[in-house]
Amino acid sequence: MLVACERQASPTEIKEALEGNDAEAKVEAMKKAIMLLLSGEQMPQLFITIVRYVLPSEDHTVQKLLLLYLEAIEKTDSSGKLLPEMILICQNLRNNLQHPNEYIRGVTLRFLCRIREEEILEPLVPSILSNLEHRHSYVRRSAVLAINAIYKFPKGELLLQDAPETIEKTLRNEQDLSTRRNAFVMLSNYAQDRAVRFLFENLESVSSWGDILQMAVLELIRKVCRANPGEKGRFIKIILSLLQSNSTAVVYECAVTLVSLSQAPSAIRAAANCYCQLLVSQSDNNVKLIVLDRLHELKNKHREVMQDMLMDILRALTSPNMDIRKKTLDISMDLITSRNIDEVVMVLKKEVVKTQNKDFEKGGEYRQMLVQAIHNCALKFPDVASSVVHLLMDFLGDANTASALDVIFFVREIVETNAKLRPSILERLRDTFSTIRSSRVCSTALWLLGEYSCTVEDVEAAVEVIKQALGPAPFMSADGGSAEVANAQAAVQLVTVVRRPAVLADGTYATQTAVEAAPAATGMAPCAHNLRALLLGGDFFVGGVVAGTLTKLMLRLRALNATSVASMNKATASAMLTITHILRLGEAPQLPVPLDDDSRDRMMLCLQVLAHPEEEAVKVWLESCKDSFSALTSEKQVREAAEQKREDAKLACQPDDLIDFVQLKSKKGLSQIEIEDEVNTDLQRATGHVESADADAKRLNRVLQLTGLSDPVYAEAYVTVHQYDIVMDVTVINRTQETLQNLCLELATMGDLKLVERPQNYTLAAGQTKVVRANIKVSSTETGVIFGNIVYEGTGYAERSVVVLNDIHIDIMDYISPAVCADVQFRNMWAEFEWENKVAVNTTFTDCNSFLNHIVATTNMQCLTPPTALDGDCGYLAANLYAKSVFGEDALVNVSVEKQSDGRLAGYIRIRSKTQGIALSLGDKITLKQKA
Repeated sequence: MLVACERQASPTEIKEALEGNDAEAKVEAMKKAIMLLLSGEQMPQLFITIVRYVLPSEDHTVQKLLLLYLEAIEKTDSSGKLLPEMILICQNLRNNLQHPNEYIRGVTLRFLCRIREEEILEPLVPSILSNLEHRHSYVRRSAVLAINAIYKFPKGELLLQDAPETIEKTLRNEQDLSTRRNAFVMLSNYAQDRAVRFLFENLESVSSWGDILQMAVLELIRKVCRANPGEKGRFIKIILSLLQSNSTAVVYECAVTLVSLSQAPSAIRAAANCYCQLLVSQSDNNVKLIVLDRLHELKNKHREVMQDMLMDILRALTSPNMDIRKKTLDISMDLITSRNIDEVVMVLKKEVVKTQNKDFEKGGEYRQMLVQAIHNCALKFPDVASSVVHLLMDFLGDANTASALDVIFFVREIVETNAKLRPSILERLRDTFSTIRSSRVCSTALWLLGEYSCTVEDVEAAVEVIKQALGPAPFMSADGGSAEVANAQAAVQLVTVVRRPAVLADGTYATQTAVEAAPAATGMAPCAHNLRALLLGGDFFVGGVVAGTLTKLMLRLRALNATSVASMNKATASAMLTITHILRLGEAPQLPVPLDDDSRDRMMLCLQVLAHPEEEAVKVWLESCKDSFSALTSEKQVREAAEQKREDAKLACQPDDLIDFVQLKSKKGLSQIEIEDEVNTDLQRATGHVESADADAKRLNRVLQLTGLSDPVYAEAYVTVHQYDIVMDVTVINRTQETLQNLCLELATMGDLKLVERPQNYTLAAGQTKVVRANIKVSSTETGVIFGNIVYEGTGYAERSVVVLNDIHIDIMDYISPAVCADVQFRNMWAEFEWENKVAVNTTFTDCNSFLNHIVATTNMQCLTPPTALDGDCGYLAANLYAKSVFGEDALVNVSVEKQSDGRLAGYIRIRSKTQGIALSLGDKITLKQKA
């Protein structure tokens, strides 16, 4: 209970207010007294005043505050014995339990649930039991909770000898749903046989019970089956009947329970059906994300069964939330087979068409995801490429540059891997070239036209398309071109100045200005002279690509030897004239960006090759470039196939594991699901789909010693990091020969960690062991520290004793996992992210590749640089690493090292992220681990 208190009142003021007759003044005084108690002030002098003037009050608010006060005060002395004045409280509590008002009875019973002193509770047991027969359900419900709390104590069975029988009787006669649920939960905890018997006696009516009681039934089933796995066959039918419940919470829990108990295909299919129904019926995005997580888990373990549910999962694409769409597509891409690929592609094509609507929310971003999904489909099943590639090419002129880039990259890969589609794709590319607005998309499209135009007709058509896109020469008008430049910039918003942080060679920050080509508006009409507009906007990288494409086309036309020498010379001269016009344009002072040296050198090289085509140069231009891309594509396919093979090879089983023969088993009295479950369990054991034998050994690495062996209290913690939660199971052992009272584990955190709740106090007998659980919430990917003490009171000690615990460092490696992203996406994030941590290489490694492998292993990251790019021994190495945290944060790392003359490695490791925490934590980790 939170109570506002501006000024801390003195005990005298509180005492005077309590002795008065004003009920409101008593309420305020009690609030102030409680605040003082919570802040550490015990104020024993107020107790008698409260007994005399507050106990007799009939005001409900005063009585409620009195119970809060009684809960907060110390009820025992330094030796752990109950204070004598607490007897007065017992009499008041007994009177409250017999009060004619049901509210007073109910709040008193709830108060008793939080009392730990058995001496107070023992004389109240008859009154508590009598409240089970009260006319009001609120009192009966609270009485069951109080009995449940008392029965948990070490002497609970002595205080309430016939509690299970009494509660079972109440359960059979009770009509109130909450009371029945509380009674059933108590039987589940302390008398499972009675709870199970009651469940099977009322088997026919389970489906008509309320949702909270059905949830309690599912919890009981999980407990029983966890303790006795052989019993699960009895409960499967109950779970299947509860799947028809009207409560979505019950249906979800049924599906979770069914998956945890049974591996039978029928059970998994039923659970997946429930998840898919929840996915469509629920409007809450958080619920949908949770359900998608469950479907993802099923997909990893039961891929064959989930393949039949793919079309139902794809119905979640109707959600406007981008996270839901992304998760849905990620799950779907792993479930595609030759049987459902056509249906999946049809759904994706319909979704792509929907994104053309201007009113469609986040259409560009969603279209980019769909293009990537279709790209994956076409790579796995090349036959579908012909049905989607032409549709996607309509989006080459998309306002979303990232989406258009994904399309052109997809087209580039299909052209390389599917020779049958090349003629139609090139024809379609020439038709849609004038609609392309992005500089990078234009560059890739020009490269495709230059590389794959292999006939005279294709070459001539490609040259004509480029000339139309450039417009009439010269590119600068006689008056200096200022009007034309202004018109071009009005047609397309080509010069978009983007300021991003950059890191100079000395490690200091500077402002980086980038010029991007982007349309002014989504609905802008296409410009026929798109290349001309890009050049007038100052994008001379495209000019270099145009020059390279024209050079390849002219060299290929010469190699085909299908035209006369005069025609060939005329075409070559025309191409050289076009390149010269671009060079002249670069010298115009009116342009916003001057011609850069790289583009100038490239265009001059093209002119030289066209003027004097040497055999070696022609081979490089016509063969080597294409061969390089073919090798890159082939390597990517081989690498993906090897990764898939490695994933499949992970599963293994021991050669001496026992395998049951299904044909020799008795099937009498078993349901279909039970038979399937046994068969499936055997198959999993045979194929290695069970938990590996060394899993327990790996868990031992998580055990941390918190105190010394000579300390009076020994403590060790088992730390489990599960995404947003850290669970600490602290084992505490009393090493002394006396009883330790009020033993408390006091924890504090540093970093983005937050203790959820303070562990309660315990009493440990000599040599006794207790496991204390503490839950800690994590809010970001940052290395955190948990520290604290164990405080206890021993017999005969006036003061409390303290044992300081060793610090627990939560490693960043528990939060991040290897991930894969495209090179374009990596470069975009590298330019966008603000935080950079630069770590100098200081290692004993002498081999670049060995050092890189060590960094990859210690940082739990994925190396994006292909292995072939790292082959050889050239003395230097540059590689990109990538990982993703459980919070969705991206971690980018660039390793740049070279081998010096003395054999040592030198260089830098740069870490970039959107947040400061992950950059600093990862840098600290690399600094510690980079040495051998």
